Amino acid sequence: MEPAETSTLSQHVLRIARPWALGFSLLTYALGGGVAHYLGVTIEWGRFLGGQLLVFILLLCGFFLFETFELPLESAVPAPGEKPRRLSRIQALRISVILLTGGAALTALWIAQGVLNTVAFLVLGISVLVMLALSVPPLRLANSAYRDLLWGILFVYLIPAFAFALQSGELHTLLGFITLPLIFLYLASSLALSLEHYASDLKQGRRNMLNRLGWERAVGVHHYLVLVGFLLFPLGSLMGIPRSLLFPGLLGLPVGLFQIWQLMRIAGGAPPRWRLLMITAAATLVVTLYDLNLALWTD
Repeated sequence: MEPAETSTLSQHVLRIARPWALGFSLLTYALGGGVAHYLGVTIEWGRFLGGQLLVFILLLCGFFLFETFELPLESAVPAPGEKPRRLSRIQALRISVILLTGGAALTALWIAQGVLNTVAFLVLGISVLVMLALSVPPLRLANSAYRDLLWGILFVYLIPAFAFALQSGELHTLLGFITLPLIFLYLASSLALSLEHYASDLKQGRRNMLNRLGWERAVGVHHYLVLVGFLLFPLGSLMGIPRSLLFPGLLGLPVGLFQIWQLMRIAGGAPPRWRLLMITAAATLVVTLYDLNLALWTD
């Protein structure tokens, strides 16, 4: 699969770095810190910011490792007077190694200083394994039907769990009650965002959850994921989620219902409005995450 041509090298690097994913990790990492704050744990801000830096390094390393096996060995030779437009495989690998070395050095320093407790270290280790499974052969699951589920687990559970464990030294059931609905919403958003490229993905042999299900079945699965995701918040209030977090968790429901309506129209043959669907799919998850963060940090 050849990456799309970009106008400049910096744009190509930016595409690989996926700023939207880094921004999303800010919200999910803050969620873990917010749960710790809500439960009365004193936040150590140096540790909190250092943990976010480790998350950035982990994600960027995985993104560049994935591209290492997508790019040609050597970038195209530019014409005289022109600058290179794309990284080569070797260049992407070098960036990955630099990031991996930096992350390993910071982790070793924290272990030596006693900052990285056992639970946080285990969660970080699992996160590294998930990222490697997504990015590196022979598994390279980012090109499989399981990629959306693994990305959801990494972003929506493991990153918040790392932030929480880094502050508290343990995990808590409240974190699971809050993140489980968000995994459902993440999968629903992934299906909606993949729909625009369904035909081209099939043609080029790209495998994801949408292609595995087929678009007709995927639309129905999407609706269930949205509804179950939001239904889990009131159910969770019966099993341990404080009622003060119930309303913030449901504030994204109107956006989610609008997202369902859009997909129903597309399935019925109406002209798709892809940009609006993209905004709605992202907003369903981001609005819910933002409102939960606001409730946790201001309690």
